[in-house]
Amino acid sequence: MIRLATKQDAASILAIYAEYVLHDSATFEYEVPSLTEFEQRMEVIQQVYPYLVYEEEGNILGYAYAHRYKERAAYQWDVELSVYVNKDVHGKGIGSMLYEVLFILLKKQQVHHAYACITSPNPKSERMHERLGFQLVARFPHTGYKFDKWLDVVWMDKELLSPGVPQPIVPLTSFIEQLPKDLSELLNKDSNPIK
Repeated sequence: MIRLATKQDAASILAIYAEYVLHDSATFEYEVPSLTEFEQRMEVIQQVYPYLVYEEEGNILGYAYAHRYKERAAYQWDVELSVYVNKDVHGKGIGSMLYEVLFILLKKQQVHHAYACITSPNPKSERMHERLGFQLVARFPHTGYKFDKWLDVVWMDKELLSPGVPQPIVPLTSFIEQLPKDLSELLNKDSNPIK
């Protein structure tokens, strides 16, 4: 089941993220944030954008969210995406499903571009993004230092809406009542209530 995250999910989400902070270069954070700080981050994002979890039998196995790419007004139609999946269930398509639901919601919100910032090399993540229609737009060599080595970062872009005069961004809260409890239902084009 894919659903909107709640404050009660924060500890489970943070447990997934902590594994990446402590043992992976996918995030450039060195220290695991406190639960309070993590809850605050979630709350800020959820004021406008989707924050999703993938849940099976009451266990959160992955999460994904969008947040504003940059603060200047002209960037308001762009978001940066993040996705993290429990390492025990990598390769099962959970990250891709979370992204596909995000794309549907972000289009409804009038978001034009979704960006992914990926530590490189990370061939699995880069391939997943390519399969989902992202294109490489930039590479920053030796831009982050973690675990005693310099790491590259690549930026990938997915155009969600065609160029043209943009419409105002629609906060998720304005159509949240139309959403099914299990957001994976949005992937079925025949029954999608927010086409």
